[in-house]
Amino acid sequence: MFDRFVKDVPNEEVKFSVIIPAHNEENYIGECLDSILKACEPFKNQIEVIVVLNRCTDRTEEIAKSFNCITLINNDKNLSKIRNAGAEIARGEIIITIDADTRMTKHVLSDVEKQLATNEYIGGGVNGEFERISLGIIVSTILLIVPLLCKYGFISVGVFWCYRKDFQAIHGFNENMLMAEDADFAKRLKQWGKKNGKKYGTIKNGMITSCRRFDKHGDWVLLKRPKMIIAYLKGNDRKSADEAYYEDQGR
Repeated sequence: MFDRFVKDVPNEEVKFSVIIPAHNEENYIGECLDSILKACEPFKNQIEVIVVLNRCTDRTEEIAKSFNCITLINNDKNLSKIRNAGAEIARGEIIITIDADTRMTKHVLSDVEKQLATNEYIGGGVNGEFERISLGIIVSTILLIVPLLCKYGFISVGVFWCYRKDFQAIHGFNENMLMAEDADFAKRLKQWGKKNGKKYGTIKNGMITSCRRFDKHGDWVLLKRPKMIIAYLKGNDRKSADEAYYEDQGR
């Protein structure tokens, strides 16, 4: 086991580029990076991690550099632009995106390689679990997921994976969307796969994600704040996006 990523990997040896948008994530990004290190054990010296620093005023950059991550500064208040900025400098054959408060499980990168190698999958997402669970979290999640499924279809999100050429073919994340840009990306990747005779895949038990929004606002948050569900469906509400991605997360 190695305790940090290898810097300056030759271009031809980079298999995976993992992109992490990060705004004041000092309390979470260390565990995220530790999880990626464990997942990339079979691919030593074949992975680069790009942390896109977004308006950081804490130790996020310091922690990212301590792991030998590539860091990039982007000040947009737009997760699509932040992720796309990381993808623009990515060298890996395969693009992976993950949020800084999420931990990938150990088998994810191996499963991604296996699924893409079959040539049956265009890419996909993962499913997983919250770091804790309660009835309120279950109800709040259902209240958000059901409307999004109605709009975007049955897709998995969380951690995305696909070949870089396919990420570029669908022009990455939609920069006109401020919320639910992940669901939109998944839908367009799935459609692109269908055009090319490939399926959208889901890696099971692929992540553990934080409950920081529930910790701050309560487990029944979306039952109390139905306007936020509408904002996710609209996708372009600036006030709600700032609240969800900056204020709600204690940023």
